[in-house]
Amino acid sequence: MSTRDGAPELPKVLRLRHVTLFLVTAGVNLQWIATAAAAGPGSLAVWLLGCATMSLPLACVIIDLASRFPQEGGLYLWSKRAFGDRVAFLAGWTYWMSNLPYLPGVLYFAAGNALYVGGERWRHLSSSPAYFILFSLAGLALATHMNLVGMRVGRWLSDLGAHARWVSAGILIGAGFLAWAAHGSATELSATSLVPDLRLRNLVFWSTIAFALTGLEAASFMGDEIDDSRRTIPRAILLAVPVIVVIYILGTLALLVALPVGEVSGLQGIVEAAAVMEKRLALGGLTAVLAVCLVVHSLGSVGVWLGAVARLPFVAGIDHYLPKAFGRLHRTWGTPHIALLTQSAVTVLFIVLGQAGTTVKGAYEVLVSMMVVIYLIPFLFLFAAGMKLQFQGEPGLIRFPGSRRVLVLVGAIGFLTTAVSIVLALFPAPEEPNKMLAVFKVVGMTVLMVGSGVVVFRARTRGRRPL
Repeated sequence: MSTRDGAPELPKVLRLRHVTLFLVTAGVNLQWIATAAAAGPGSLAVWLLGCATMSLPLACVIIDLASRFPQEGGLYLWSKRAFGDRVAFLAGWTYWMSNLPYLPGVLYFAAGNALYVGGERWRHLSSSPAYFILFSLAGLALATHMNLVGMRVGRWLSDLGAHARWVSAGILIGAGFLAWAAHGSATELSATSLVPDLRLRNLVFWSTIAFALTGLEAASFMGDEIDDSRRTIPRAILLAVPVIVVIYILGTLALLVALPVGEVSGLQGIVEAAAVMEKRLALGGLTAVLAVCLVVHSLGSVGVWLGAVARLPFVAGIDHYLPKAFGRLHRTWGTPHIALLTQSAVTVLFIVLGQAGTTVKGAYEVLVSMMVVIYLIPFLFLFAAGMKLQFQGEPGLIRFPGSRRVLVLVGAIGFLTTAVSIVLALFPAPEEPNKMLAVFKVVGMTVLMVGSGVVVFRARTRGRRPL
């Protein structure tokens, strides 16, 4: 890697097309459409609010930081320049840790939708923990293998995932509006219903919306593997953001049109809506096709996040804050294989532990809450770094009107949004049968992951001063 003396050189294999598709894959997960639709028509306004308070600030800050500091590591590198090694390690550690409960959540979503490919014959497995665990392990193995053999191969999984999003979003939105035109909306859409409900039980899902609108930071982790990353990452963000926003808003509207609010499930709501629209419109095979697309796009997400986030322990290994093995590349494939395999191994534990003591749906809800809290913590560092670095170094290549003042303002908005979302994510879902256990899992795992980062950093720096 060119940014550190003696570090291994990574091949530049990602172009603008690949990075744009990568960001669409990282930034769109259709399970969040089902989560939003389950909260009612007011979620459409929440999407718009989330775009203004999370997606737009995040895009502006990352475009600026990626222009200033385009090297491998992204968030880790920016936090290091702004606040030093301790904060950088903690930011990278918590982001890396957040991927561990996130991957099982996505794999559970894929497993639930895969049951609709086989129709009624497979539907009895919807309450089988063994099925969900085995499916998740198989999907994780596929994504791990494709990332191990290199981004020249691994990028095809993210590209395929992005194309599956186009198809599945197009099917969902198109069929939804056809059903609306032919039979009317299953959910009342009026000026009153579109106003968000501010009761606590409905505020809780807002944190998931903020979470859903992240992902733009992922490509910057692989800065040294992107051709002309200083220009490519900002351009890819500008191309990807409108697509992400349109898919989320129109997809939520289509789901509300197809199903009454009380019948929308966060785990399988999209294919359930497709099954209703298939009957309404007499479109045989619609549900199975959409289910296949959802499985493919979910596996694409796993591949994207598994590969991108593994670059964080890789650069930490180069900086000697993790064992030096994490900073090595595979002799044949040129990939950070130790970081990838370690991440996959720990993810297996989360797949099993997340299921313990609860139902399949309960495990999914716990995994979502857990990953939202842990994942959003590093964004506090990211937005803070974006504000502080406005007053350091040379100006970036991408300039904004008002420049420093505008970026400090949007950084502050993003920081506040992140902090509020973390607090809201701690509340369990209303239908969770064991609320205390759910809260204990989320809080306990969060403390364990953050605390483990502090312990590891202290152990690695004992007897020497941080750089």
